Amino acid sequence: MRNVRTDQWQKIRAVLEHCPKVYLGTEVHRRRFIDAVLGINRTGAPWRDPPPPDGNGKSISQRFARWWNQGIWGPMLAPFADAPEMEHLILDSTVVRAHPWAAGAAPQTGGQADPALGRRRGGFSSPIPVRVDGVGTPLPLILPPGQAGDRPHAAALLAEMTAEGVSAHRADDPNAIRPQIAELGADAIIPPHPNRKEPAEDDRYRYKERHRGEWFITKIKHVRRVFARFEKLAGRYMGFWQFTRVLMWLRYMSKINRT
Repeated sequence: MRNVRTDQWQKIRAVLEHCPKVYLGTEVHRRRFIDAVLGINRTGAPWRDPPPPDGNGKSISQRFARWWNQGIWGPMLAPFADAPEMEHLILDSTVVRAHPWAAGAAPQTGGQADPALGRRRGGFSSPIPVRVDGVGTPLPLILPPGQAGDRPHAAALLAEMTAEGVSAHRADDPNAIRPQIAELGADAIIPPHPNRKEPAEDDRYRYKERHRGEWFITKIKHVRRVFARFEKLAGRYMGFWQFTRVLMWLRYMSKINRT
């Protein structure tokens, strides 16, 4: 079983030591917990079957949920993703199929109002709108209602963002999104929809960079707990997304430091 690399662990440990709500314990136990989450995240193993040296599955599950409730997983990314390459903002989306384990959330935890699951062709699933920066590293995510389509959430992905250019699929070419991109002072790098009577100009050369969004989606397909939803609650599912984004940013930072 692969563990978190030592250089990655040192950066994660430095962040955890500044989180007042985290029970630190010994460094061995902290790292063992992070390694257990990594193993479950990559393989999709049930909580009751963590990697052998990484402890009790119930304790790991409860600690993972407690960290999400205390707001640990989200802010953990902030120290690493403080300088994204915002010359180009890329919007994309994917759909994550839900495992049968994701059904049946208890009423005391929010019931069916919380899961963000929708019925689509092939079963229950969760739509995932994605935004990445110009080099393909992930930016903050949102988890919309399960029945939502891609287009209504393009505006939410643009909120509080700054970029020189915004690239999206031609399906995201309604009149509503182009004025919002103009308010950001960015260029709309979106091919016009074929049924437009007056097609807008588009930069085909810059649009080729949109493949970095597809790269990101391809990478997360190797992370089983992210690309197949096992969690009943949307918040805990997003915890695995946040952890995966932290590892991707750490990998990108180590690559930059080597060059």
